[in-house]
Amino acid sequence: MGSEADNSSQPALLREDADIATSSEDYARRFAGGVGGWFVETQTRLTLKLLRELPAGASILDVGGGHAQIAPPLVEAGYEVTVVGSDPICGARLESRLARGRYRFEAANLLALPYPDRSFDAVVCLRLLPHSVSWTVLIGELCRVARRSVVLDYPSARSANLLSSYLFPVKRALERNTRKFILFNPSEINSAFRERGFIVRKEQPQFLLPMVLHRWVNQSVLSRMAEAPGGLLGLTRWFGSPIIIRADRRAAGS
Repeated sequence: MGSEADNSSQPALLREDADIATSSEDYARRFAGGVGGWFVETQTRLTLKLLRELPAGASILDVGGGHAQIAPPLVEAGYEVTVVGSDPICGARLESRLARGRYRFEAANLLALPYPDRSFDAVVCLRLLPHSVSWTVLIGELCRVARRSVVLDYPSARSANLLSSYLFPVKRALERNTRKFILFNPSEINSAFRERGFIVRKEQPQFLLPMVLHRWVNQSVLSRMAEAPGGLLGLTRWFGSPIIIRADRRAAGS
């Protein structure tokens, strides 16, 4: 699980660059078409729902957000958005989707963010944690610079992802450049945040069926229909993945 893949013994020597792949046009093609658009639509809807308690104009740091999946919706929702990537190249997709002046992009080591403590009202980090070279250090940095909340996603081990090793050849055949990823138990994610003074207050699992199966069928209407019973029966809530969570900073003394 996640703890087995963590390499945080010497965080000062580590540099996170997993977002270079997710910021590429090659990666973006995984989300083209009806099914891919549905994936992003679901992710966006749930993320905005988790952030809706923020005041108008709140500041948000999007860590590893060069994929440009959530920064444009955040800007459109009226938030003050800063995107940080591990390399200047990670800002390329953002430039083609957002007008200059509507957001800020900066390149930095994502495991040593160049911001003071509690610099942003909220921090968002999507599609990065399962590929991180040190997920605990990453969570630590997200918490450090967040004044109120951290929103991130992760693939749950409490789901059909248990079959991921068997489905990986199918996933690789469909995506061609797919990478292996870390699975996490919700309990270890909760523990990592609790150790840093945060409490996971909201969880939003996205899909009951593996995403690779939806890509294989490649019919968004059928996928929506297939997912509906799981939502109605509460199965997605318990066994869905990836999970988008919101962790809130504990009040002093609580």
